[in-house]
Amino acid sequence: MFINKPPALKKTRKSWREKLADDKGLPKVEKITDKMSKRWGTGTVVIPAPKEVDEIMKTVPEGKLITINEIRIILAKKHGATIGCPITTGIFALITAQAADEAAREGEKDVTPYWRTLKSDGELNEKYPGGAEAQAVRLRETYY
Repeated sequence: MFINKPPALKKTRKSWREKLADDKGLPKVEKITDKMSKRWGTGTVVIPAPKEVDEIMKTVPEGKLITINEIRIILAKKHGATIGCPITTGIFALITAQAADEAAREGEKDVTPYWRTLKSDGELNEKYPGGAEAQAVRLRETYY
């Protein structure tokens, strides 16, 4: 029996900005395996670092839009890969959006304009902060 038990360690979640800053050893370029080639073809795939996706999203000027597929093309060219990974690029775009929203809620003014990034098919992203409706509102503010 323990008389002076240490307090339980509280597991804290990373903030969205901490997740964005954690590169997890990325980027890296890998050969497309046989299993992946059925969906993506042959060649290489770049798995980007979260900050790379954020950097591209930051460059989209007011009044312009970009899709996840366009970001993937930019990443593939940058790294000399055949394609950019659609899964991680989408996840990192979501992390970028959440990190920007988190920063804005804490008073930062210059945040990544994530609302200018659309899903691969050109649709609004319901997973962004406030959902697709909030993204639509932000985009309308740009045009009207």
